[in-house]
Amino acid sequence: MTESRSRAFCPRCGEPMPDRSESDASESGEATDPLRPGADVEVCDACYFEEFEFVDAPERIDVLVCSQCGAVHRGNRWVDVGAKDYTDVAIEEVSEALGVHVDVDDVAWQVEPEQVDPNTIRMHCYFTGVVRGTPVEEQVTVPVKISRQTCSRCGRIAGDYYASVVQLRAEGRTPTSEERERAEAIANEIVADMEATGDRNAFVTETSETDDGLDMKVSTNKIGKKVANKIREEFGGTVSDSETLVTEDEDGNEVYRVTFAVRLPPYTPGDVIDLADDGGPVLVRSAHGNLKGTRVTTGERYEADYEEGNSPDARKLGTLADAAETTVVAVEDEHAVQVLDPETYEAKTIARPDYFDPDAETVPVLKSRAGLHVLPDEGDD
Repeated sequence: MTESRSRAFCPRCGEPMPDRSESDASESGEATDPLRPGADVEVCDACYFEEFEFVDAPERIDVLVCSQCGAVHRGNRWVDVGAKDYTDVAIEEVSEALGVHVDVDDVAWQVEPEQVDPNTIRMHCYFTGVVRGTPVEEQVTVPVKISRQTCSRCGRIAGDYYASVVQLRAEGRTPTSEERERAEAIANEIVADMEATGDRNAFVTETSETDDGLDMKVSTNKIGKKVANKIREEFGGTVSDSETLVTEDEDGNEVYRVTFAVRLPPYTPGDVIDLADDGGPVLVRSAHGNLKGTRVTTGERYEADYEEGNSPDARKLGTLADAAETTVVAVEDEHAVQVLDPETYEAKTIARPDYFDPDAETVPVLKSRAGLHVLPDEGDD
């Protein structure tokens, strides 16, 4: 009898309690004992709401961002957020910092950011919910201060840090502008892919053109190896590497800088070369592995011997881009066609390759020290 009476009155103010304890206890499976040490004492609504705090909010939130790349410092690391401004960042930081009382049901909230100045965003937060069947609401304002610093990644870039060098070279020639541009694009693509996985140590420090080709300084040896192998995969050629001892780390371990030298083949797809044989010039189709191409006199396929690889003994006559369009005068037979010389406009009989179209009125021809030859259209395989 005494126990039931103690539950009928608020243990704090002595006022009668609402008649709901039995239903609450039956739902939880256990009655509340206000005398048990550490127990949550059941009090009346008036006493409960006197100390009730709907929202726990910090007085201010400080956000550290990189002044160069815009990354945000969280915990003990920098995180790329990709934000155009820091309003979304401020909302996220406030969302993580705010706490809502566990007794509140049906919580809803919204935030209205107010840009006070370039470094301060005042976040007006509005909350609603239900506690003990009573609707509650609260408004809190949390200022977010933006501080700027240079992140470790940008600090390394500014300090010209690099761990690896990729050198683009070519055998017996200088890499073309297309090869240099593509090599640089490959490096940037690999770095972008690594950044997308959260690797902030991936960057290209510097790209510089040299008399021999292109030098690219990158942040890690792993990136240097990936870039070199991708260039070789795309253009053919070879990759070699060499190490240079540059320093020792704080544990006394030797730190090496690795140079990856990519040497492209002497000939590129689209080159017309004159081999040291009697088969006629070859239009290069591929420099991967053994050089492959098409004989411009017959249209037959050509592949260099294993010993010759991608650099058979030959001299370059020109390229597909050097070809000039000229008029077809007559088709003499299955092996010969008569065309106008694009320089002298004389009619000349030359070899008719298999890819020649007998109905064509004009054809591209290359005039070189080896004579006049019909080339395929650039769109032909």
